[in-house]
Amino acid sequence: MAEQSYSSWAYSLVDSSQVSTFLISILLIVYGSFRSLNMDCENQEKDKDGNPSPAGAFNTNTNNSIQTIDSTQALFLPIGASVSLLVMFFFFDSVQVVFTICTAVLATIAFAFLLLPMCQYLTRPCAPQNKISFGCCGRFTLAELLSFSLSVMLVLIWVLTGHWLLMDALAMGLCVAMIAFVRLPSLKVSCLLLSGLLIYDVFWVFFSAYIFNSNVMVKVATQPADNPLDVLSRKLHLGPGVGRDVPRLSLPGKLVFPSSTGSHFSMLGIGDIVMPGLLLCFVLRYDNYKKQASGEAVGPGNMSGRMQRVSYFHCTLIGYFVGLLTATVASRIHRAAQPALLYLVPFTLLPLLTMAYLKGDLRRMWSEPFHTKASSSRFLEV
Repeated sequence: MAEQSYSSWAYSLVDSSQVSTFLISILLIVYGSFRSLNMDCENQEKDKDGNPSPAGAFNTNTNNSIQTIDSTQALFLPIGASVSLLVMFFFFDSVQVVFTICTAVLATIAFAFLLLPMCQYLTRPCAPQNKISFGCCGRFTLAELLSFSLSVMLVLIWVLTGHWLLMDALAMGLCVAMIAFVRLPSLKVSCLLLSGLLIYDVFWVFFSAYIFNSNVMVKVATQPADNPLDVLSRKLHLGPGVGRDVPRLSLPGKLVFPSSTGSHFSMLGIGDIVMPGLLLCFVLRYDNYKKQASGEAVGPGNMSGRMQRVSYFHCTLIGYFVGLLTATVASRIHRAAQPALLYLVPFTLLPLLTMAYLKGDLRRMWSEPFHTKASSSRFLEV
């Protein structure tokens, strides 16, 4: 009986829902980090050529779209997230429609950004990259228009059906866009941000029930919202068959994957992907900067020493995988929701700090990792 129970527990770790969560979260972090690096490479090439592109939608004018988090913002972000969580907990019924619409708009833009490289590849043989003017709205390429149209279509289908797979697709777009457009400037800011979010995650998952008689984090994450079409139908007193049979919507603030038996879903919040992803993005940019500044090729074979052959990105990515695995095991053991950042933050930050100390880069990475004049970066295909 004990062996059967153990085998059942071990099988749950390799269930399709868990495997999907692991693979997708890691792929999103890697892809978002390389999209961010490519944006930096493109901007450096444009600055070097002295030929900045006109304003556009998703892949142009990115310098104005990139948000760099400073120390003050890193300290206050967990506080702001806590206030937002309480607002959603106490006033969800009042703000759910507005919040759903805002989320749908942001998800539309983010998913269009996710689709853009594919649309550029598809339209490259049949159309030039000339921009089409839409007056005060700006000028857009055919690829940008195609990606935006596909994104709008997917959001509309999601609103009509509420299918979990479409919600996951929108959440993936949000993850990639946030990793690509938000920057951590130094290791100090990274530690401040992730440490604060670890405390935030632990408090709202483990201790909020003692104060609010409910697990605030879990309730907000899993609470479905009224469909805007249903609300509009009731407000306008339309017929019972008009907009009344649409489902309630589970908002794309998380990734969910069903098990092979369909008995349960595996869930991972996008914050557990984006926040470690910002750290991975930072170390990837530093790896690239260090290689370019020292005049080395991108391949690790040109780096001397066993320690030098392991990049910060690979080390931190392995730590993320181990941390996610540990969080999954802990949730199975305790049979309760776990604050994933409790495991992800130590397993990503501690190996990174140790490796930076051993390589002699800790002082530079801590304060001003990119303080010297940036050299031209090699464009990396994604």
